[in-house]
Amino acid sequence: MTSLPDATPAPQPRISVVDFHRLLAEQHPFAEILGIEITDIGYGTARAVLPPRDSHQRLGGIVAGPMLMGLADLVLYAAIVGATGQANAVTASLTINFLRKSPAGTIVADARFLKIGRLSAGEVILHGEHSPEPVAHIVSTWSVPAS
Repeated sequence: MTSLPDATPAPQPRISVVDFHRLLAEQHPFAEILGIEITDIGYGTARAVLPPRDSHQRLGGIVAGPMLMGLADLVLYAAIVGATGQANAVTASLTINFLRKSPAGTIVADARFLKIGRLSAGEVILHGEHSPEPVAHIVSTWSVPAS
């Protein structure tokens, strides 16, 4: 019997959560408007939460689409900076598919990049804090400046 080679460990993220929050405060102060908290950054991955606020809701008590889009874009930004260290990366495209009504509570965003390069491609799944059922699926491309 042959043994399988050890799995290659994932590269370390190029920015910590603390440094990312500092980056947002210094260069992207608008990010505080929604109150999104980036809770984890990996190499090409990130997790964020959108806290429950009455101002995030639309008629019917569901979280409004623009709030979900903002959450998705910011968590993707954290993931791409985590992979590349390039704070000047920008969204090239973002498509959101709303799958069901979004509950009025906390929304969790899990992002991952499928390809990292000058043009990077990623996705996000949004779900309620207490429900694994996705409320939205987002695909996005990012333009990353040369190092």
